[in-house]
Amino acid sequence: MSVKFSRAFKAESVRKALNRDPTTSIEVVAEGLGIPKSNLYRWVELAQKQELEPRRGAPEKERSPNDWSLEERLNFVIRCETLNSEQVNANCREVGVYPHHLERWKHSFFTGDATTMNSEERAERKKLKQENQALKKELRRKDKALAEAAALLILQKKVQEFVESRRGRLTVKNERTEILKLINEAREAGSRQSQACETLGISAKTLQRWSQEGNCGDGRLDAKSVPPNKLTEIERQRIITMVNKDIYADLSPAKLVPTLADQGIYLGSESTVYRILKSEGQLKHRQKAKPAKRNNAPMPLIANRPNQIYSWDITYLATDIRGVFYYLYLILDIYSRKIVGWQVYDTESSALAADLITDVCKREKIKRKELTLHSDNGSPMKGATMLATLQELGVMPSFNRPAVSNDNPYSESMFRTLKYRPNYPEKPFSSLAAARAWIESFVQWYNYEHLHSAIQFITPAQRHAGQDAKILAYRKEVLLGARAKNPNRWSGEIRNWEMVGEVYLNPAKQKTDTAKGAAA
Repeated sequence: MSVKFSRAFKAESVRKALNRDPTTSIEVVAEGLGIPKSNLYRWVELAQKQELEPRRGAPEKERSPNDWSLEERLNFVIRCETLNSEQVNANCREVGVYPHHLERWKHSFFTGDATTMNSEERAERKKLKQENQALKKELRRKDKALAEAAALLILQKKVQEFVESRRGRLTVKNERTEILKLINEAREAGSRQSQACETLGISAKTLQRWSQEGNCGDGRLDAKSVPPNKLTEIERQRIITMVNKDIYADLSPAKLVPTLADQGIYLGSESTVYRILKSEGQLKHRQKAKPAKRNNAPMPLIANRPNQIYSWDITYLATDIRGVFYYLYLILDIYSRKIVGWQVYDTESSALAADLITDVCKREKIKRKELTLHSDNGSPMKGATMLATLQELGVMPSFNRPAVSNDNPYSESMFRTLKYRPNYPEKPFSSLAAARAWIESFVQWYNYEHLHSAIQFITPAQRHAGQDAKILAYRKEVLLGARAKNPNRWSGEIRNWEMVGEVYLNPAKQKTDTAKGAAA
């Protein structure tokens, strides 16, 4: 069986052959790679003719750092060992890895914790397992199909008179009993109920109705045009007269029926009274409480400066114990996208959330009736302690509709950015201190280094401090100067570096397009 080698493997083999020690022959290199020496000689010859490079239009599939073999990782670690930090970063960009991947691989080799199975072996094992499961599933399906086919053949031989369609036909008690018995025998032999019913010309609903207790005969044989329990017109008028008497005028049917029962009077059930009042147009809403209605979207909010609208939420952080989590409390200014407050605890609590917003208001010097705090409908967000604290601070609360996460997009987007960082721990946090340390480093990066795409690639801290207008104006001057020096390189206007103005939270429909940049 011939083995196909990837172009990357061929190129790496040629590089090893050309860079081998003078005392080492190509045969030794080929033996170390596990390939015939004739293949290696041919690849070297093609490489010298520059015919080994990938064809244009057919680029190799990019691999993630996790797909690298142990040998490739070790070679890259050795190559970068003598380089300075700038050269290492340049090499990482060229091969498509992050510097922290290099540090993790180096640590694995030094501690002997390197995985012995490469990605190709893991993929092969996974493929074989999937194929095995698929074959077992197909075998079970065929066994069931054979058993069903045999059961249906036996059923057809037993009941030739039932093969034609029976829709709408009257069936007597003995005939129904026989059909039910035959279908049960076919099901025990391996047939599906739907196929057995189709063979006999009846529907599954019909079979279900026939199987009910006391429904052995066709009800149409003794059907009556008028239900026996129908109220007479005199009884209907008596109910209407009774509910409209002065002493019962304020009672609902739910209270009227037991009140009359206490007096030894029974005119009809609660549902009967409701149905009669509805038919007479006497079932309008009369209570002080507003009738149930659909939850409308929260009021649209607009922020045109920092410390005007905050969005906050809580997300889970996995721990070493399954089912146990740490909880990240995070408050975000939607105008500047700056994380103005955060904390990690081992429990969800309205009191802890109240302490956090109190600290933020003091640090940001928030005045009364200046800030709106938006969140979902979780218990820490709507707890009595939290609401009392907001009232004391003069902060206006705002909430999502129940079970609608889209009403709090800024916090949800923030958590997505946090958990998809390249250096987010692959293993759960071992302690509360470890979780707090990592979140602290993330907040430092996010606020002071992250160029946020929704605010014209300004860091949240710069926008929060009001420096974005000056920075964007300078960028515009740089591009205008470059276009003036070489106008032929511009076919249109320069890039838009206008400052982002108003930011909307849960905007009305006409503002939906403006708010599409909410994602972090």
